Amino acid sequence: MLIALIGTPAAGKASVAHYLATNHGFTVITLSNDQSTPLSAFSSNGEPLKATLLPNSKVMLDYVTDRWNTRFVTIDLNTVGDLEAFIKRPFFLCVEVGGPLLMRWERWGKKHGQIGLEKFARLDDGVSYGKGSNRVQTVANGSENTEPLMLSSPSSSSLIGGNGIVDNLSNVSLTNNNWISLGTSKQSSSTSSGLTSLRRYVHLSINNDHSTIQALHSHLENLNLTSQERLRPCWDTYFLKLCNLASLRSNCMKRRVGAVLVSSNRILSTGYNGTPSGLRNCNQGGCSRCNNTLEPSNHLSASSSRIPGALDSSTSIVNKPDLVRAGSSACGQNLEECLCLHAEENALLEAGRQKTAGATMYCNTCPCLRCAVKIIQTGIKKVVYQLEYSMDQRTKAIFKEADVDISQFHLDT
Repeated sequence: MLIALIGTPAAGKASVAHYLATNHGFTVITLSNDQSTPLSAFSSNGEPLKATLLPNSKVMLDYVTDRWNTRFVTIDLNTVGDLEAFIKRPFFLCVEVGGPLLMRWERWGKKHGQIGLEKFARLDDGVSYGKGSNRVQTVANGSENTEPLMLSSPSSSSLIGGNGIVDNLSNVSLTNNNWISLGTSKQSSSTSSGLTSLRRYVHLSINNDHSTIQALHSHLENLNLTSQERLRPCWDTYFLKLCNLASLRSNCMKRRVGAVLVSSNRILSTGYNGTPSGLRNCNQGGCSRCNNTLEPSNHLSASSSRIPGALDSSTSIVNKPDLVRAGSSACGQNLEECLCLHAEENALLEAGRQKTAGATMYCNTCPCLRCAVKIIQTGIKKVVYQLEYSMDQRTKAIFKEADVDISQFHLDT
């Protein structure tokens, strides 16, 4: 396992690395072009924290791949090119560490000496947005000067530390009072990246708004960074995330729901809620219940060919004063007026009765009664859901009577 930590200045990346090394047996990996750089840094009590020094990220990738069962942590992968290479590997986890700007500014001042808030904000912008944001304005000798903000990576040996909850950037300096240097660059500027360009590779974000190292450690324990679930999800997590993905296809104006029908951990079918094929979509007025409108009984003639429950494309509260806004229909009520097929129904229809006997239904929302009776009738024996619904207890009661196992599963954040 390799955990790469990225983040803003004084967010606590080094403190997280130190926690993983001392509490969970991780080996720190640092990068440097200087082979004579010491392979250690220092914790808060002055004891050296051993580290493995490697010349570049390509060597690191090969080194960790050969030892993928060992736990490694680094804070030296900070370009798009680096992360694109590592993200393909099944043992890699990218974690962003951040925190409130004012809190990080105070940490910086306690560790390295106070600098102006505006100067720190410009430093933070440079790290976050990269080239184009790396300028600091200061006043020197009564005149305003603008100098480039150096955004190169700090020396690795100064980063891996546990001094409080700030990064141990011992080589940070103010030069002539008008620019900030973050150390000697180990990579060309063409490969540097602002933090915003790296966030698409992040698996987990940590908000370090903790005032003590003990509070940070407690938070990290609760996150359980070493869980194999973070690298390879269990079956329940896998199928429920597919439910959430399927729900994105829904255009129901009330609630997006997705379902996945599974047998022996193999997907039989998927479904999401919406009006039947051939009818107008729910978000186009295809279902009056979901669009919160009521039509008076005299609005439709006896010879009307329109489907009950659907709205004309011209129908709206604005241009039809004889319509009244019904407000949000109570959750789980008036379902007989709803034209939308539920996600579970679509999954059942797609699979067919012969495939569903003994299968498991995954759904990101607990099935309603309408779907529950169909689930029972088609021979499904297990239901796993993520979110609660208004009729959970009634649904669970009939599932119990029909000997259908139902359980709620919470996805890790």
